[in-house]
Amino acid sequence: MNLSRVFVVLVVALTGLAPRSAKACGGFFCNNAQPVNQAAERIIFAQNADGTTTAVIEILYQGPSEEFAWMLPVQGRPDIDVSSSSAFNTLQNLTDPIYRLETQVEGECFVDPNPPPMFFDAGLADQSFGAETGADPVTVVDSGSVGPFDFVIISVDLEVDNVGELAALWLSDNGYDVNEFGVDRLVPYLESGMNLLAFRLSKGRTTGEIRPVRLSFGEGLPSIPLRPTAAAAEPDMGILVWVLGEARAIPANYRDLELNEARINWFNYRRTYNDVITAAANEAGGQGFVTEMAGPSAPLGEMIYTDAAQGTLESLQSAAAVSGADHGALLREAATAYRGWDGLLEAFRAEIPKPEGISDEEWINNTGFFLNDLIFSAEIEGFDPVSFVERLDAEVVAPVRETAELFTVDRKTTRFYTTMSSDEMTVDPVFDFNADLPDYSREHVRTQIIECAPSVTRSEAPWRVLFDDGLVVRGSGFGWPSDLDETPANAPLRRNRNEGMGEVITDNADAIREAVQASNANFPGPPPGPRPAVDAGPRSDAGGDFRDGDVDESTSDSDDGCSASGSGGALTSLLLLSLFTTRRRRAA
Repeated sequence: MNLSRVFVVLVVALTGLAPRSAKACGGFFCNNAQPVNQAAERIIFAQNADGTTTAVIEILYQGPSEEFAWMLPVQGRPDIDVSSSSAFNTLQNLTDPIYRLETQVEGECFVDPNPPPMFFDAGLADQSFGAETGADPVTVVDSGSVGPFDFVIISVDLEVDNVGELAALWLSDNGYDVNEFGVDRLVPYLESGMNLLAFRLSKGRTTGEIRPVRLSFGEGLPSIPLRPTAAAAEPDMGILVWVLGEARAIPANYRDLELNEARINWFNYRRTYNDVITAAANEAGGQGFVTEMAGPSAPLGEMIYTDAAQGTLESLQSAAAVSGADHGALLREAATAYRGWDGLLEAFRAEIPKPEGISDEEWINNTGFFLNDLIFSAEIEGFDPVSFVERLDAEVVAPVRETAELFTVDRKTTRFYTTMSSDEMTVDPVFDFNADLPDYSREHVRTQIIECAPSVTRSEAPWRVLFDDGLVVRGSGFGWPSDLDETPANAPLRRNRNEGMGEVITDNADAIREAVQASNANFPGPPPGPRPAVDAGPRSDAGGDFRDGDVDESTSDSDDGCSASGSGGALTSLLLLSLFTTRRRRAA
């Protein structure tokens, strides 16, 4: 399957009649012969102290580079720049929810002297020119290039009836791959007076160079217009949003989902978490967000762009200024420090002269191979280290640093997640702020008590898990009770406001408690008496039971996220890594 992944982008309010909001929207449009689909979305909204809004939006795409087109309605003429997938990946790792059990043991279990092997399921669940061009009434408001993209902002005369057709025709005539269905989704926004921003890859750019974009707008609340996204949305598409502001953020016009923790598989939460989110959103009519964390922004910014990364840049700047600098050492330091950052390979390719006898195509497609010999040279003819470090800073480091700067000390960061299908994308979610709400930890820690007896091993023993609201879930072995999958996915379902604790619309506490009690009846305590005699001789299937014998009394899942998104820097990372692995083999 040919997948594309994109995140939506900011715009400003549709009308002056409602509270002003900075909106995010977007969609991929391509020719009908090879459609492009949206699979996952990640975006950062930052409301600045002056009331303006900044968005950082990830664009991930697979398909022919000449068919890449990304379009979105915007108010006026936003500032446009690029960011880095590295910032998104770090931010997601730092804020992914964690569900962990702290294990205690009651009594003593039987220890099998020759236990059977254990098998584990590692599956994961899977965030102005001002001049008219072309035929009237389409006007070019702005155009240019940023990172790997060419872009144009156009406006359409609202006196005409066929706004969408005119926009599609103009874009198609000017090299943007558009289909009529996609532009039709944008017509309501265009008719409200918005402009249309379109991206395409610059000539000679490859899909491996696609990277997040950064847009800055005027005043308004963050919002996501979903109709353009619906044009290419996959079923139950994940939407992951970070909202930065002076207080904890809330989904102002969407329901606030509070998950039923008894429905989550605490032994492998990543396997079922996304299904629980989808079920919870469906209970809200497909329009709700779960809050996954809320807390200070500054620690996140310090990890997105670290002191070590800045120190490396300063070291490179000093080394580049020295006459007779070791070119290879400088390049190796840059490759090691910024491996995986968007634009790194492109910076190498742009600044290191192409070796003689190499075609442009070979140089573009096999840069890592040819750099292998060059990067260990003390001096590279025609290489300007100062120019290289300046480009490295501007195109690789600065986008990460500027994203980190959004996470200032006086801000709170709130992370939201949901899944939606195209038929549910009928209301644009708006995010507001509520200073009355407390911080919310991403870590969920509960106590599991294993009920040991001489008649059972620890892997067979029944257990109970204690929740903060007094609920107790019983089970045995390593499986979470499957009948709890039928319980409501939301504990309470809330409608939030910008003050107070919100209104409970649906309270499922009694239904959940009754279902849990019925499930618990299937897991009585351990049978009395000693363990029946066993043959202690050798077994052909000998293995280990980590819950028998001398074990750590505390177990936990890893801090990996509950959902994964690809990194736009993977190509760079692999190619640059090959420089060193190949070199080591030769040296050996």
